[in-house]
Amino acid sequence: MVGSEHLPHGALKGVKVLDLSRILAGPTCTQMLGDLGATVIKIENPKTGGDDTRQWGPPYVTDQNGNDTDMSAYFMSANRNKRSVAIDIATPEGQQVIRRMAAQADIVIENFKPGGLKKYGLDYDSLRAELPRLIYCSISGYGQTGPNASKPGYDLMAQGYGGIMSLTGATDGEPMKVGVGIADVMCGMYATVGILAALRHQEQTGEGQQVDVALVDSQIAWLINEGVNYLTSGQVPARRGNGHPNIMPYGVYQSSDGHVILAVGNDSQFGRFMEFLGLGGLTEDPRFSTNPGRLQNRDALDEILIPALQRFSTQDIIKDLEARKVPVGPVQDLQDVFASDQVAARNMQIDMQSDAGPVHLIGNPLNFSRTPVTYRHAPRSCGADSDAILSSDTPFEI
Repeated sequence: MVGSEHLPHGALKGVKVLDLSRILAGPTCTQMLGDLGATVIKIENPKTGGDDTRQWGPPYVTDQNGNDTDMSAYFMSANRNKRSVAIDIATPEGQQVIRRMAAQADIVIENFKPGGLKKYGLDYDSLRAELPRLIYCSISGYGQTGPNASKPGYDLMAQGYGGIMSLTGATDGEPMKVGVGIADVMCGMYATVGILAALRHQEQTGEGQQVDVALVDSQIAWLINEGVNYLTSGQVPARRGNGHPNIMPYGVYQSSDGHVILAVGNDSQFGRFMEFLGLGGLTEDPRFSTNPGRLQNRDALDEILIPALQRFSTQDIIKDLEARKVPVGPVQDLQDVFASDQVAARNMQIDMQSDAGPVHLIGNPLNFSRTPVTYRHAPRSCGADSDAILSSDTPFEI
């Protein structure tokens, strides 16, 4: 069980973050900063019960009487290493407290609609005159500029508008979102990178700035090869299910007892793959001897591979192809994932003690040789730290 208050901080020790965000993109960013050692104070609205995701369950952490608490699994996924303070920023008193905290912070992060904080005097333009060192990160659906700036932003809408849904799903099926809120998560990651770059600039020059990050921009950025494929060719890509636009065979195939992933990345791997299947002659077939040929004749190759692979069990395919150094792997469910020795070896599940009871969380994937990630605070109940922080002249030192 981790969560000791006396663990050493990481590389961002001493960095102070005032978190005005909620849902997923902003909290993903601030959790990452907290994991890296920053001190994060999360502001939550007491009138609504705090961050919206506190109610996005089940499941919830239950108290000793078996009653649901305000900590859903969704909320906990992005809110460790923070302190929770309940403040109504719609009141003059609340606004005064936020400005006092911002004056002591290095970074403010918010994900209101563009202009949403101006009426409270808490937008970037209102704060920067008095706080020229402040880094102010604004996360929104479409960004602070552009014709869609005033529209609300949600992960599903970003996936639809930004094109990833048009690429995801079965060839003859409907457009499909990714199974988790990946537009939100990746926006939070881009925001983290932007903040760290702004922090470097601040340290060198003493100058703060606004970091403007949009869900849709972030999602378009990680279209990666498919996006540049389109920009290069002018051809709108179609959904290919689990197939790859540039590599063949690459995807999920049925075995005799389940499914297996194949990622045959070059011609020599294809030759060893065919040896395993007893189809060595296909390497001499001009339709299949090179990757461009295999892509052009994708359907014809699948007509051969699909029944051939169904003769073998998943484990036999994995065992024999790994021995031949052909990239191959299983399709695991989450029970398989978190029971694996790889997860244990890499500390990708962590157990912490929260004020509502023990909680089980996903670990941070970053590993440092000198400034390790630390897990200092489990997710907190809404307003759990209000009294201690609001009564202090140095709230980031609590």
